[in-house]
Amino acid sequence: MASVHESLYFNPMMTNGVVHANVFGVKDWVTPYKISVLALLYEMITSKPLALVERRRLNKLILPLQQGPDLTLRQFLKTVEDCCSQTGYAVRNRYIKYSMADGELKDMEHFFSTLPNSFSDSEVYKTSVVGLFMRHMLLAYNKLSFSQVYKLYKALRLYCHGVQPPPDLSALPAEDMELTSTDDTAGDRMDKEELDTGPLHPFDLRCTQGPLSQKQAEYFLARQAYLLKNDENKVMKAAKLQTELNHILKFNPDFPYGDDLNPDLFFPSCSIPSTYLNSMRVQDVYSSTHSLLHYFDRLILSAGEGKSNGDDGNGRSLRYAILNLATLHCRFGHYQQADLALQEAIRIAQEANDHVCLQHCLSWLYTLEKMKGSDSWVLTEDSVKMATHFCLPYLASLGIQSLVQQGAAQGTVANKLLDALRSTDTVHWKVSLSELIEISLAQTTSVWRMYGKSTMSWQQAQLLLNMNSLEPVNFGVQQNNTEAFAVALCHLAELHAEQGLYGAVSDIIEHLRRQFPPHTQHAKLWMLSDLKIQFDRAMNDGKLHVAPPLVTAIAALNHTEGLYRKALLLKGLKQTSEASKILQRLQQQCEKTKNTEMIIRLLLTTAELHWESCGFATALPLLLQALNLSHTHNLQCLASETILHLAFTQLMLGAPEQALVLLQGVLEAVLAHGALLDKGRALLLIARCQASIAEAMPEEKRAMALLEAFDTLEEAGVYFSRLNCLERLRDVYYLQAQLHHFLGHTPQRNRYAMLFRLLDQELPLSQSTAITRI
Repeated sequence: MASVHESLYFNPMMTNGVVHANVFGVKDWVTPYKISVLALLYEMITSKPLALVERRRLNKLILPLQQGPDLTLRQFLKTVEDCCSQTGYAVRNRYIKYSMADGELKDMEHFFSTLPNSFSDSEVYKTSVVGLFMRHMLLAYNKLSFSQVYKLYKALRLYCHGVQPPPDLSALPAEDMELTSTDDTAGDRMDKEELDTGPLHPFDLRCTQGPLSQKQAEYFLARQAYLLKNDENKVMKAAKLQTELNHILKFNPDFPYGDDLNPDLFFPSCSIPSTYLNSMRVQDVYSSTHSLLHYFDRLILSAGEGKSNGDDGNGRSLRYAILNLATLHCRFGHYQQADLALQEAIRIAQEANDHVCLQHCLSWLYTLEKMKGSDSWVLTEDSVKMATHFCLPYLASLGIQSLVQQGAAQGTVANKLLDALRSTDTVHWKVSLSELIEISLAQTTSVWRMYGKSTMSWQQAQLLLNMNSLEPVNFGVQQNNTEAFAVALCHLAELHAEQGLYGAVSDIIEHLRRQFPPHTQHAKLWMLSDLKIQFDRAMNDGKLHVAPPLVTAIAALNHTEGLYRKALLLKGLKQTSEASKILQRLQQQCEKTKNTEMIIRLLLTTAELHWESCGFATALPLLLQALNLSHTHNLQCLASETILHLAFTQLMLGAPEQALVLLQGVLEAVLAHGALLDKGRALLLIARCQASIAEAMPEEKRAMALLEAFDTLEEAGVYFSRLNCLERLRDVYYLQAQLHHFLGHTPQRNRYAMLFRLLDQELPLSQSTAITRI
C-alpha cells in the first residue's frame, strides 16, 4: 500500500528545486488506519457505558493511537481488544468489516457525515485531544477530491481485507482483484504479514510503514528524544533511527526546524537536531557536527535570509543551535572551538535582547571554565544572581549545585554545603523539578562520601532509589535510568565492596549493566566502579597477576585513576623506582587541576614507598602534609587513613605510646564509617602497639596486656576474613603465634603457626611483611 499512500496522501510539488508536502495546508491526512481510530472513538461515545477500568485503559490508549505510526488492522484490533474486548469486537464487526470494508463508497461517506452529530451532544469538547483530532480528520477528508475519496475507499478495503481475507476471496470484484495483484500492493502486504508475526506493541513499530504526517513525525521524534534522555536502552539502534529520520525528511521536506529548541538538548520538533542527538549518543564527532552545520543551512534557506534576532522566525532557533554547537565541542574537549561558539551565541542573544539565552550561555561559560581547570567561582555566582533575577529556577539551581561542587573541592565546611543543597531542594519541590531533585540527592550522596560519612551517604542513596518521581511517566519509562540513579547505584556498589559484600556488588553491577548497557552514555560510570572494585579485590587477595589488564581498562576510562592504580600495582610488585616516577608525575598533574583527594592519596602512597626502604623518618613530612590537607578540606576518611599511617610510622620509630594515643583518637570514626580494611588495619595497629608497650611492663602486668593485644588481633582477623584479605590475615596469624610463644602457650602457638604456614605457601610471591606495611 506504499504506492497508494504516495499517490493519495503525499502530493509533492516542485518549487525552485525544492519538494514541498502537505499542499492542502493541514498537518494531518486521512488514512485507513485513521478511519479505524475514528471508528474506535465513535464506538466509545455511542456504545453502552463501559466499566471504569476499561474506560481508563482506552482513554490511556487514545493519544498514542492518534499520534503514533499507522498500524495494520490486526495490530490495531489486538491493541484495542487487550484493553476492552467488547469495544474491539464492535469496531471489528460493526464499522470496519461489515459497514465499510464490504460496503460501498456511500457507506464510508455516511460514516464521516455522522461523526459531527454523534459528537455534538457528547462529553467530547472541540478543544480536547479527541475533538481536535476529529476536526483535523474531517478537514482533511473534506478537502479531498472525488477521485481521491475513491482511492481512499479502495485503500480502506485493502487495509481491511489484508488482515483476514474472506473465504470467498474469488467473489471480489475484478477491480479489487487488480488492486490486490499489483506488485506494490503485494509487496506491501508481504511486509505487513511479516510485521504481523508475533506480538507487537504499537509503540515499538517502525515509522516507515508509510509516509508520516507532521503530527505523527512530531510524536515519533518526541518519543525518541524522551527515551534518549531518560532510558537510552529503549531507543532504536543508532543506524535504524537514522534511517527513520531520513524517511521523515523524505516525506516531510518542509518539516519545522525546531521552534521549541531546548538550550541543553534539541527538543525534537525537527529531524535534523534529532540526527544530532543520535550521533551524540554514539560519540560520532563528525556526524553530529555535520548535522548541526546542516541545520544552520536549512534555517537560512527556509527563512530566505539568515536573521539572528527577534523572537519569531528562525532567530531563536539559530541562537540555541549555536549554543548546542558549543556544548558539542565542550563534550568532546574542543575548548577553543566551544569558546568561539559561546561568544557567537552571546553576541546574537544580546542583539535579540534574549535574557534567557544569555543566562544559558553564562551557565555554559562557567562550565567551560571549570572543564579547562580555571577558577569559575565568580562566573558561577554571577550566573546564580542573574538567573534568580530573571526567575529561572532551573538555571539558578544548577548554578548553586556547581558552587557546591567547587566548595567541596576547596574545603568548605559540610554544613554550609548541605544548607545550600537544602535551600535548592525547597525550590525543587515547590516547582516540581524532579530531575533536579534527583541530581541534588545524588550530589548529597557524593558529598557525604567525600567527607567520609559512609552511613549518611548510604542513606541518601537509598532515599534517591526509593523516591517516587514527580515527573509523569511517559512512553512506559520509569525515572530510574538517569545519570543521578547511575551515580547513586555506583556509590552503593562501592560501599558494599568496602564491607566485603561482593554478592550484593555483583547484583548491583548486573542491574546497572541491564539499565545502562555499554553503548549508552552513562555506562562508563558503572564500568569504572566495577573495574576499581575488581582491582582492589585482586590487590587485597594478593592476586597481582590479575591486576594489569584491569589497570589498562581503568586508564581507558579515567587517565588519572589509571595512573594511580598502575603505581599501586608497581609498588605491590616491588618496582619502587617506576612507581615513584609515576607518583611524582601524577602529583604534578593533580596540583594543576587542584584534585585534593588524589593529592592526599598520592602522598600516602609515596610515604609507603619510603617504608619499603625503612625511611620512616623521611615519610613523616609527607604524612603531615597529607594530614594538613585532609583537615583543611574536611576529608574525615582521608584524615583517618593518614593518622593510621602516622601511627604506624611512630610505632616503627619506637614511640608506641604516642601511636596508641593517635589510634584511640581516630578509632571511633574508623569503626563507624570506615571500610572493613581500615577497621582491620586500625585494630592490627592497636594490637601491635599494645604488644610493644607490654614488653616494657613488669612481669605481673605483661601477661594481661598481651592477652588484651591477642583479643584485639582476633577482632582484626574477623574483619580481614570477611574481606578475604589473605596477606593481612597471614600477618595476624604470625603475630598471634608470637604472642602465644611469649605467653608459653605451645598448642595455641603451633595452631597459629600452622595457619600462617598454610597462607604463606598459598601466597609465595608476596614479599611484604607486617614490618613494612600498615
